[in-house]
Amino acid sequence: MAEKAVKEKPLEKMTAKELRELALTLDGIVGVHSMNKPELIEAIKEAKGIVDEDGRKVDTGAIRQLKAKIVELKAARDEAREAGDKAAVDRLRRRISKAKKKTRRLASAG
Repeated sequence: MAEKAVKEKPLEKMTAKELRELALTLDGIVGVHSMNKPELIEAIKEAKGIVDEDGRKVDTGAIRQLKAKIVELKAARDEAREAGDKAAVDRLRRRISKAKKKTRRLASAG
């Protein structure tokens, strides 16, 4: 009997946990547990010699900066809420919303 060839899932469809397990089996990838999913995919593609057809790349640095700014804005919003400044709370809420939308756009652009 001929065995069926095990078909591997596409990297983009794998979970971060599955990607980490795969990355641990490959040589040349260090710091697997501190990487997020896009970083894992990029490292695995680089280790296997896979070239992206579309050439798009997610700017994880920009996303992280925006998320850090969101944390700061949320802290400022909570302070304004405690102080009873409704106008500032509303302003900060809108800024948080815009920043979240930017992170989503950056993530989908990659």
